[in-house]
Amino acid sequence: MSENVAVIGIGHSKFGTRKDVNIAELCWESMKPAFETANLEPKDIDFFVVSNAGMWSSEAAVPALIAEYADLAPKGSMRVEAACASGSAAVRIGYTAIKSGMADIALVLGVEKMQESPNPNVIELIGRFGSYFWEFENFGLTFPAYYALHGTAYMMKYGATEEDYAKVAVKNHYYGAKNPYAQFQREIDVETVLKSPYVAWPFKLFDCSPITDGSACVILASEEKVKELGIDEKVWILGQGVGTGTANLSRREEFTSLASARYAAEQAYRMAGIDLDDPVKYLDGANVHDCFTAPEIIAYEDLRFCKRGEGYKLIRDEQTYIGGKIPVNVDGGLKSKGHPIGATGVSQAVEAYKQLLQKAEPGRQADITKGRWLAHNVGGTGHYSYVTVYGLEKR
Repeated sequence: MSENVAVIGIGHSKFGTRKDVNIAELCWESMKPAFETANLEPKDIDFFVVSNAGMWSSEAAVPALIAEYADLAPKGSMRVEAACASGSAAVRIGYTAIKSGMADIALVLGVEKMQESPNPNVIELIGRFGSYFWEFENFGLTFPAYYALHGTAYMMKYGATEEDYAKVAVKNHYYGAKNPYAQFQREIDVETVLKSPYVAWPFKLFDCSPITDGSACVILASEEKVKELGIDEKVWILGQGVGTGTANLSRREEFTSLASARYAAEQAYRMAGIDLDDPVKYLDGANVHDCFTAPEIIAYEDLRFCKRGEGYKLIRDEQTYIGGKIPVNVDGGLKSKGHPIGATGVSQAVEAYKQLLQKAEPGRQADITKGRWLAHNVGGTGHYSYVTVYGLEKR
């Protein structure tokens, strides 16, 4: 059993429309740099986890494909699916494999080729990450509509506006334009967001994250292996919480918060030794699950970056830009970087590593003074939530 688990290698593919590669080639785009940063080879891996929802793409046996392509066979593997939180679930599997002593080095890979299916099919399939027969089959709710219920509830209760939501998109595109791996590398303004066509009120086209192909990879190691290999550049997993919500939204008490995210955050903060009443004091920045603009604001509150009902003021006052109270999604977030469902949580781990070791691209590197970075990854509309705290110093 390992006392601590570190991220020692990272890799990231270009996100976007990737019809130029097959799924194994797309995986290798992130695996190769991960091996290089860790100074390891495939033979050094004890166990690997692949996060892949995959229902829109042709290949179902992705771990076996990757084992063959990357010469990982006959090492043990597992495919993980937790809707849009699949990547963080995979990080958890790799982390617990090392913590339990079952592995010393684990590779965690997230990949998705969502654009192998037509957009209407993908939208219908994503809609199944709710309560399919009750909500999708009876009422036709798609994911923009699911989250629009939350967005409108938040507006009604706290007075946020469509312009506040637009400012989330503007911020994330501002940083996405500085991220060479992002799907959209173009800045936008509030007027552009407000003039874009409605998808599900109050969300317009530029309030929504895109359909994306891409992969991300991290290599995890036990504390003993870090010492043995003499790894200097690493970040530690200080804590991770996971929560589960109801499938049926009608079973929920409110739409201005995700109970599973609050639950996961409390677990992660306790594990990482972070004061639940003032987590911002301990964090240099965060990646939160901005599948739409309003959920980013709701995440500020579920993660206790501000008081309940004041999240929209953080974006209105530009307090989640670099230099503000807490920088959020300075890689572009799901909104601009893209959202290949299986890769998103792993991509957040890659970003935590880059930010903490001050390896982010010019113009989007946050000031690192506290040595901790948070990742918040939601599957469905809070059906699963993972909150992970990464740090430069082990606990």
